[in-house]
Amino acid sequence: MFGIVVVGVGIAGLARIRDLMNPMPSSPSEHLKLLGFVSRRSFGNINEAKQISLEDALRSKEIQAAFVSTENKSHEETIRMFLEAGKHVLVEYPMALSAKAAHELWEMAEQKDKVLHVEHIELLTEEYKQLKKEVTGKDLVKGTLHFTGSVLDENKTGFPAFSGIARLTWLIDLFGDLTVTSATREKQKDKNYSRMTVHFQTANK
Repeated sequence: MFGIVVVGVGIAGLARIRDLMNPMPSSPSEHLKLLGFVSRRSFGNINEAKQISLEDALRSKEIQAAFVSTENKSHEETIRMFLEAGKHVLVEYPMALSAKAAHELWEMAEQKDKVLHVEHIELLTEEYKQLKKEVTGKDLVKGTLHFTGSVLDENKTGFPAFSGIARLTWLIDLFGDLTVTSATREKQKDKNYSRMTVHFQTANK
C-alpha cells in the first residue's frame, strides 16, 4: 500500500478523501492508503480520516505522496516542501502561478527522482473522451469556448487567466500548441463583474 496525505479540504480535497476511502474495485486507488489530511482549519476527523499537522505529514516515513488541493497561490510552496521531504506530489491545476516556478518544480522533482503530476480530472471523463474522438482528424477553422463562474479572489487564485486554465488545457490537448494573438479584460467593480476574452491561433494558423 502507498501512504497518502491530502493537503487542503475544500471541494477538491474532500472529493479526494472520499475517493481514497472508497476506491472503485480493481482501480489503482485500491493500492493507496489515506493516512490523514492537513488543513489550516481544525476538523479533528472527517469520516474516518484523521487530521494531522503539516510537520507530521512531511516527517512521516509511512507517507510516500501528497495530494495538494489548496488554493492556487499556495501550490508552489506546498509542492516544494513535500518534494524536499522526499514525497511524490499530485497537485490540482495549476501547479504554480508562473511558468518559471513550474519549470523549477519539474526540475526539482527530477533531481529528487519523484513524480510530480498535475491533475486535470476533466480530461479523464467519458464526455471529454467522446469530444476528443469527434475532433480527431478534423481541421479547426474557427471556434468559441465560453464559460462562466463566480468572481474569484485574485489574492488566492492568481490572475483571472488561471481560473480558465482548465479550458486552455482542453484546447491544447484537442488542437496542439496555441499562440495568444490578443487578450482583453473588462471589469465592472460596482456589479462585481469581470470578463476576460482571449484569442488563440493553432500551429497551422
